Amino acid sequence: MRLVAENGDQLGIVPTRDALKMAEERDVDLVEIAPTAQPPVCKLMDYGKFKYREQKKAHEAKLKQKQIHLKEIKFRPGTDEGDYQIKLRNLIRFLDEGDKAKVTLRFRGREMAHQEFGVRLLERVRNDLEPYALVEQFPKLEGRQMIMVLGPKKGKKKEDLKKDEKKAEPKDGKKAEPKDEKKAAPAPAKTATPSTSQ
Repeated sequence: MRLVAENGDQLGIVPTRDALKMAEERDVDLVEIAPTAQPPVCKLMDYGKFKYREQKKAHEAKLKQKQIHLKEIKFRPGTDEGDYQIKLRNLIRFLDEGDKAKVTLRFRGREMAHQEFGVRLLERVRNDLEPYALVEQFPKLEGRQMIMVLGPKKGKKKEDLKKDEKKAEPKDGKKAEPKDEKKAAPAPAKTATPSTSQ
């Protein structure tokens, strides 16, 4: 067999008995790394330490991977403005974190007769999320619910959008102050009252 030392040095072609003896003397394992080669290649190494390093590398690689989840937000055709804004904020947060968002609009009873309200609501969601999301699945009716899937827009994050807003402000840093009508109105002139003498 062709033998390789722990530090990678080539020890040449060695009989199996001698290789096992060398491994025993150095208190390491004899590991076959290329069994199909002629002659087979073996390496002297601490196999337990090698396995530990490989597991650690695999674990670190797994931590670096970003798993994309599909988060769902449910709407109704009659969702109030306050609830709408909260749900919209949650959708923006999901998209900023790199997840996909599923917007489900559920119709109940007679609401099925007026699907145009639901379509309008989903269009509003799509327009409000335009800076953050791309529509991956356009609204389609499945039974009593309408579903739309949004994916995060590549590139622009919430922080980038805030920077763009700052750039749009005047360069001198002063914001245009609303004129105070009370200050702008001239003070009424005092009129002298004639004094009567008796």
